Amino acid sequence: MRKQNKATLLNHYSAWKYVLLVVTIIIMLLSALPTFYGEDAAIQVSKEAGLKLDPLMLHQRLISAGIEVKRIDQTMGKTLVVLTDSSQQAQLKSLLVEQVKTPSEVTLTLAPSAPNWLLSLGFSPIKLGLDLRGGVQFLLDVEIDPVYQLHNNTFVEATRQFVRDESLVGITVQPQAGGSVQISASDSRQRQKLRQFIAAQYPHWQVTNSGLNALGVNLSDSEKVNIRDLTVKQNLQIMRSRIEQLGITEALVQRQGEQRIRIELPGVQDPAAAKSVIGATASLAFYQVMQPGALNSKVLDSEKDGPVSVSRRAVLGGEHIVDARAQLGEMGLAEVVIHLDRKGGKIMSGFSRDNIGKPMATSYSEYSRDDKGKISQSTEVISVATIRSQLGDRFSITGVGDYASAQQLALLLRAGSMTAPVTIAEERTIGPSLGEENIANGFSALALGMAFTLLFMGLWYRRLGWIANVALISNMVVLFGLLALIPGAVLTLPGIAGLVLTVGMAVDTNVLIFERIKDKIKEGRSFAHAIERGFDSALSTIVDANFTTMITAIVLYSIGNGPIQGFALTLGLGLLTSMFTGIFASRALVNWVYGRDFRRDVRV
Repeated sequence: MRKQNKATLLNHYSAWKYVLLVVTIIIMLLSALPTFYGEDAAIQVSKEAGLKLDPLMLHQRLISAGIEVKRIDQTMGKTLVVLTDSSQQAQLKSLLVEQVKTPSEVTLTLAPSAPNWLLSLGFSPIKLGLDLRGGVQFLLDVEIDPVYQLHNNTFVEATRQFVRDESLVGITVQPQAGGSVQISASDSRQRQKLRQFIAAQYPHWQVTNSGLNALGVNLSDSEKVNIRDLTVKQNLQIMRSRIEQLGITEALVQRQGEQRIRIELPGVQDPAAAKSVIGATASLAFYQVMQPGALNSKVLDSEKDGPVSVSRRAVLGGEHIVDARAQLGEMGLAEVVIHLDRKGGKIMSGFSRDNIGKPMATSYSEYSRDDKGKISQSTEVISVATIRSQLGDRFSITGVGDYASAQQLALLLRAGSMTAPVTIAEERTIGPSLGEENIANGFSALALGMAFTLLFMGLWYRRLGWIANVALISNMVVLFGLLALIPGAVLTLPGIAGLVLTVGMAVDTNVLIFERIKDKIKEGRSFAHAIERGFDSALSTIVDANFTTMITAIVLYSIGNGPIQGFALTLGLGLLTSMFTGIFASRALVNWVYGRDFRRDVRV
């Protein structure tokens, strides 16, 4: 029997682990740097605005007006004017509005202050929430009653059509107050036919006897709940699309309660434009023009053509519009080019083929609230045009007003028309100065907490404590880098509270490890052996503690609203980064600085 002695190096990482650690921290540092540089007030002029001055002339004009300009960037037809003094932003916008053809294309914005070489790498500052950047918050009420009324009208029209198709006599179908419908029929067999029709075609409507010769029909309560939920969800999606069309980033759009929508628009200092689009309920419809007094016709008002008699049912609704663009037509008049989906294109193609030489009316509808708070829908014919040839899924409409009005209509059509009218129940504006104060106070608290933590760890754990301090600073760098990299991540004031809590969580990881190392040293083990055993024995405890906290963070993010989600996001990311730096980075530092030793393993 022969014994073999083999020397094993304790507390050692492979070279690739050190490379991975260094590369990760460098990338996260580069990602975090733009945030520390901050942002400057700026004005963006889009390509469509038609700026009359080139950058050199514009710069000279601004200097003569006493406006301090940091730089003027021009890319992809867009002009970005970055200011040295944020208080001159309103003055700059007023001056630029005079130099463009379309004032609505001049918008307030913020530009990163980081060097161009850093921005060219694709890194950008952390996106700030409403409470830090300033901006505007809207609380919208989704009006469900008009949707119920629309369902009632559809049911009444379909029932009346059934009565005509079946040649039933002596039957009246009348909508009642409160959303119910009363059907009067003296013949019991006719009432039975009507019951069968409703059961087959409208199973969600409840039918009851209303007197001897009448039926009462109502939407079921469960169907009303389904309609309400679907309407709010559809409006949520449309609202998100509209905000994307406005070019507003880091916006928060979410449901609040049964039929309310909360919208936060960070960085929006001029909420008028956003408000006009968010609250708008514009939609288009195309009708066949009919003779006055014709069966199944109705009359719509027109500013140009007076009353216009059209078919009661629209040929095509706005739900089939997938794209809309404003342009100037051959005569220099503004028009909107409509692009329909496949189904809409097929419907329009068939209708226009069968009605060449006949007029078609385009109507514009929107909801409004009167002085008494009552919601009403107004519909106006904006154009009546003769169909010259068969239309497809792409055509243009005129009569939309000036070019700015055409752009506004095109934006609304691209984003979708509301399935129910919305009204702004509450509007709250937070100024940029208040946001700056929140940032200063929040990061002061973070710096104070880190300072006391670093001091305590250095004094209490001595040489290991200073390693923990380096790991803690690395943790903050990695966390800021992650927040800047993750799409959709927004830092809020509660998020800064999550950062402060992360400091304690990160140190807690090292405290567990260092206490285990002290216990192993008390057992008589060497320093290097105590380090190895301390890290190994503390690992399961650290993972368990962070895993349970992570569950809480996930739950908070799933069911919480904006501020709670901001806290949960930084807490969850902080748990991941604290485990990475507390276990991996601090172990690498310990291996590099301390603890190298040899242990003799005796194998038989």
